[in-house]
Amino acid sequence: MTALPKTPSFRLDGKRALITGATSGIGKGCAVALAEAGADVVLNARNEARLEENVRLFRDQGWSVQALPFDVGEIEPMQAAMDANGPFDIVVNSAGLARHSAADKTSTDDFDAVMDVNLRGAYFLMQAAARGLLAAGRPGSLINVSSQMGHVGGIDRAVYCASKHAVEGFTKSMAIEFGPHGIRVNTICPTFIRTPFTAATFDDPERMRWVKEKIKLGRVGEVEDIMGAVVYLASDASSLVTGSALMIDGGWTAE
Repeated sequence: MTALPKTPSFRLDGKRALITGATSGIGKGCAVALAEAGADVVLNARNEARLEENVRLFRDQGWSVQALPFDVGEIEPMQAAMDANGPFDIVVNSAGLARHSAADKTSTDDFDAVMDVNLRGAYFLMQAAARGLLAAGRPGSLINVSSQMGHVGGIDRAVYCASKHAVEGFTKSMAIEFGPHGIRVNTICPTFIRTPFTAATFDDPERMRWVKEKIKLGRVGEVEDIMGAVVYLASDASSLVTGSALMIDGGWTAE
């Protein structure tokens, strides 16, 4: 009689996970999910007071947690923090910025601000994470929180879409380069998720009509919709998954 296959573990015990943008919204949800799965989580954000508040909340749950404040957009301090505190088995980059406007009204300041965080910061964060793992000779899972807007266009979102399309591109290239070392690089691509980050869109009836028309499942996303996906990509359950974009968009990009 042949043996039955065994489902790979979704547990993350003994793994260290860094989550940027971890004090609210998707980043906070990702941090909770990884902590529940057993990871030692390191929460990152710029606001130290909010970081410490979240550390207390996590410790109240009995989870292993630390705070590591830095600004993803400040490359040299970020890389120094990564070098001093890594390597990390799992890195989830959820730091992001949006400044929406019609494409013919985009200012250079808004363009640069979005690209500094969403593209430049994301790129060099993943570079620093990979360097730490390469130096230690360890495998790992690097996850960029991208967007469905990394695959389609959107009204008043030319700059944001440009930044996320670029994230999808460098994620694939890094996956190719780091794959032989056991380092996987993937993206999570949510639709509109109900967070403080999306409040302006959710408060605009015209925009919400557009959103709900595009989402085939007929509802917007909640933070909880992202949590299972990040555990999957962080764990051995996705050990053959790299260079991929996990769409959590309710069918938006299916057409």
